[in-house]
Amino acid sequence: MDTIIASRELQVERKHYSIEFRENERGRFLRITEEAHGRRNTVIVPSTGLNEFNAAVDAVIVAANNATPAA
Repeated sequence: MDTIIASRELQVERKHYSIEFRENERGRFLRITEEAHGRRNTVIVPSTGLNEFNAAVDAVIVAANNATPAA
């Protein structure tokens, strides 16, 4: 049984995202769930990798913000 420690939800266009920090008997983890068009996809990141995961996402966002839009 998972315990939810913190959670946030957001909607971007037709996609609904649920971001939860959870804990169970095996440890703590981040669960990101995307729901769109009746389909659900989930990514789970163990708490031991959260800083590295966050740094990678930040780096991709910086690159995306600096990229020239395709014409």
